[in-house]
Amino acid sequence: MKKEPTFEEAMTQLEEIVAKLESGEETLDASIKLFETGARLSALLNRKLTQAEQKIAKLTTASGQEEQPQTAENE
Repeated sequence: MKKEPTFEEAMTQLEEIVAKLESGEETLDASIKLFETGARLSALLNRKLTQAEQKIAKLTTASGQEEQPQTAENE
């Protein structure tokens, strides 16, 4: 079973795919495969970000802090 990449690894892979696709040097078939891989990486990144946001919200709520953006007034 293949290990899931970290957020940083997935982001790096996605950036490399975007650069390859933007270069226009790939064949149509290769571009389609790259696009499919990029879509999977994008979904993985979105899932990891959502999980991180939920964890932060849970930790913030558990520590008694209100969930509001930090401003100079409430620091």
